[in-house]
Amino acid sequence: MTSSPHYIPQSDPPLPPWETLPTMYDLPSDNPEEPGLPDDFHFLQPLLLYLTFQPINWNSELVYSAADLNLYYDLQHPLWYKRPDWFGVVGVEKLYKGQDLRLSYVTWQEPANPFVVVELLSPGTEDEDLGTRRESAADKPPSKWEVYERILRIPYYVVFSRYTNELRAFQLVGGHYEPMNLTDGYLLMPEIDLSLGLWQGSFRDIERLWLRWFTLTGELILAPTEEAAAATERAMIAEQEAAQAKRKVEQLAERLRQLGVNPDELDELL
Repeated sequence: MTSSPHYIPQSDPPLPPWETLPTMYDLPSDNPEEPGLPDDFHFLQPLLLYLTFQPINWNSELVYSAADLNLYYDLQHPLWYKRPDWFGVVGVEKLYKGQDLRLSYVTWQEPANPFVVVELLSPGTEDEDLGTRRESAADKPPSKWEVYERILRIPYYVVFSRYTNELRAFQLVGGHYEPMNLTDGYLLMPEIDLSLGLWQGSFRDIERLWLRWFTLTGELILAPTEEAAAATERAMIAEQEAAQAKRKVEQLAERLRQLGVNPDELDELL
């Protein structure tokens, strides 16, 4: 005699995975060796800075910028590097020695150090980015703040938090960083005829507050796609204005005809 299978009744169905499994907030995309978070914002924000970094008083062929690229800074420790979220250089060709895309930025092989660095604050990197963590041991790499201020002497250092929308900047004065004040909402950098500021708008179809480049007078430096859109808009406006002018001419001609004047004969009468 065989016994029938024994089933355990299940009164409650299992919850769907989106209610039980970890979310993106529980599983951040961090690397134990790199505490910064390479999230969407860390891709899009540096891209906007890259596209709009166009110093007006410099030949565009001698302007270089990069995002998330290893920056080597110490001849005594050639393997030590920092990886800024974005940095810009003037007086340097876009290609290394005019020939090849860079694998990294090696300062002792380049004609100039970065002119401006931007770091996007993350919970794991804030202490180092703001200089509150400093290494004292000789065999330990210095913090980003120390490298930018003391070793590379980068003129402008900017930090921005997407969590608080707080923008802070520091200018190298007398060998150390001093906080910068905003001028009408912008960080002025007269050496390159540019300013840096916050802009509420849509970039890559994402509406939020972005950090981007402006002229010294606060005019937007347009990215290529924005320039194309602006050119299209100008062409549409010109076409509309031409159509309106044509309609006005036609209306005037019709009015003249109603008054018994042939508009085609006006030139002869004049």
